Amino acid sequence: MSKQLVIYTDGAARGNPGPGGYGIVLQWGPAVKELSQGFRLTTNNRMELMAVIVGLQQLTRDGLDVVIYSDSAYVVNSVEKGWVFGWVKKGFAGKKNADLWMEYLKLHKKHNIKFVWVKGHANNPGNNRCDQLATAAADSRKWLVDEGYEREQKAGLL
Repeated sequence: MSKQLVIYTDGAARGNPGPGGYGIVLQWGPAVKELSQGFRLTTNNRMELMAVIVGLQQLTRDGLDVVIYSDSAYVVNSVEKGWVFGWVKKGFAGKKNADLWMEYLKLHKKHNIKFVWVKGHANNPGNNRCDQLATAAADSRKWLVDEGYEREQKAGLL
C-alpha cells in the first residue's frame, strides 16, 4: 500500500503586482517539510502556481499519489476542470503565466495529482500555515527575481 503525499500551498502578493511570496507544507506520513520564498515583483496568481511547482519539484520519485490543497480557484480550476490542457492546444494564446503552466505540466505528467480547493483564511491548519509562510516571505525583503513575470512585463505582455 502506497502512502499519499499531501501538499498545502499558498501564494501572496503585496499589491498585485508587488512583492510576493509562496508557502508550502509537504506531509508524508509523520514527516513534515516547510518551504517559502519571496520575490521582488510578481502577482498573487504566479505565487499560487509557483508554490505548487516548487512543492512538486521536491519529489524525488515519480508515480506518487499527491493531493494538493490550495485556496486558489485559479490554480485548482485550471487543472481540475482541464482548462490548462486546452490552453496548451492553443499555444497559451492570450494567457498569462504560460512559463509557469508549462513547468507545471512537466511535473503533472510524473505523478497522480488531485487538487482540493480550500477556503482561504478559514479553519484549515495546513493552508493557514502556508499563508503565514507566504506573507512572511513577501515581507522579508530577501527577494528573488521572478524572471518570468519581469520578462513579460518588459515585453508589454502584462
